[in-house]
Amino acid sequence: MDKMEERSEIVFFDVETTIPFRAGQGFALLEFGAILVCPQKLVELENYSTLIKPSDLSAVSANSVKCNGITRDAVSVAPTFLDVADQIYDILHGRVWAGHNILRFDCARIREAFAGIGRSPPEPKGTIDSLVLLTQKFGRRAGNMKMATLATYFGLGQQTHRSLDDVRMNLEVLKYCATVLFLESSLPDILANGSVSPSTRSRSNGKASPEGRTFNTNSPSSVLVPMSHTSPLIGNIQAEPLNLVERNLTNPDPFNMSLLIDQVIAAPLQQDATMGEKSDLPDHKMFSNGIPSEGCSGYAGFLEPDEVSLAFIKASFYQLYRGTQKIQLLHKDILLQLCCSKLRVRFGISTKFLDSAGRPRLNIVVDSSPSLCKVLDDCDHHAQMLFAESGSNSEWRPVVMRKNSFLNSPTVRLHIPTVTNGDIAIYATEIYHKETAGNPQRIVFSKFDATELDSLFTPGTFVDAFFSLDVYDYQQSAGIRLVAKKLIIHSK
Repeated sequence: MDKMEERSEIVFFDVETTIPFRAGQGFALLEFGAILVCPQKLVELENYSTLIKPSDLSAVSANSVKCNGITRDAVSVAPTFLDVADQIYDILHGRVWAGHNILRFDCARIREAFAGIGRSPPEPKGTIDSLVLLTQKFGRRAGNMKMATLATYFGLGQQTHRSLDDVRMNLEVLKYCATVLFLESSLPDILANGSVSPSTRSRSNGKASPEGRTFNTNSPSSVLVPMSHTSPLIGNIQAEPLNLVERNLTNPDPFNMSLLIDQVIAAPLQQDATMGEKSDLPDHKMFSNGIPSEGCSGYAGFLEPDEVSLAFIKASFYQLYRGTQKIQLLHKDILLQLCCSKLRVRFGISTKFLDSAGRPRLNIVVDSSPSLCKVLDDCDHHAQMLFAESGSNSEWRPVVMRKNSFLNSPTVRLHIPTVTNGDIAIYATEIYHKETAGNPQRIVFSKFDATELDSLFTPGTFVDAFFSLDVYDYQQSAGIRLVAKKLIIHSK
């Protein structure tokens, strides 16, 4: 039997590193800590930790010491990574990897360290990132979902930022969260007090998706479907893909780790569609029905920039989960959503930024008209003013991007969220193609293919865009995210 198949334990691990202080400088491992856990009982089977001497001791800066307390003297007598690579490889290879924010940070540092000594890295059987998992399942009731914040929420003390201590704290946080979710699932009406986790709430109130909204998985490439043959419920564009995922996650057992593994592998893809986009607003304040025949003027629920009165724009808090708030942007006390005709594509689909599954995080950059800039700048002002009251230390990023050049007009970024249905990744944005004469035709994609999508959004192409304004605060960045609900591509 293959050694990878024999290893059923979950290995929770954490690394401590230097903090880069100059351009081009990478991270250097200072400490590795891991605990092997029985997946059935979550009991500790064994543990391992070691300090690691970096090749350049000067990389251990004052900021690095301030972060984790590991000094140059402490690591100067420690083994090098080459000395401990065999032990680390044996602990990690062929097991389920688990940890907090490991998909973005720890896994990458492990691969870099092995590449640095010319060796192939260990490979996981599966991955559980508790940051992704708890954000999805436990919700933002615990604030920014950092380990220190979660520990404070449950009264577990201060995070030490030492590998083995952080791993044990991670395990305790998971147990507390699982217990709360288990109790709430037993008496949801009493204990949850009407609040829901972000993975189970949808804007369709749990109703089945409309018929006719199917994705062609047999065709080798994308196909066009006449608009009249598609569902007119553009208001459910975001809710329907989430329901596709929910069908696979009906009544999960909070303590079944195999289910958690399946869910968290898909979670980074779901996150594009779900991050900060759930609300407890009534359905009538979310989206209205209707399909535009030409442009977007008069399309119920979406306003053109010229139809927006700046005097009626405001930002307000609303309760997202028990004890947490989210900022919403309103126009005349109705959720503000915009539509713009013939936005010129400046940059097509970028493959620079990837999710944990290796798929690009999709967005396009389009030129912004003066009227759109005026509306978005005003929204930015109102949202940022209210954001300052939240106490977050995240950096606010303006929604309109401006270059310091007379020749460069302002641009905005339209996000195309993706979700997963089983092993299939799909676009949550409805995408149409329109010839010079004739009605738009729905493009049905058979697979996730960023190259194919990029061929549609070439620079200079014009698109009609219908999008929501989502105020986010995620991983130390905050701002307004323009989430495309529908895009109509015009023939050149």
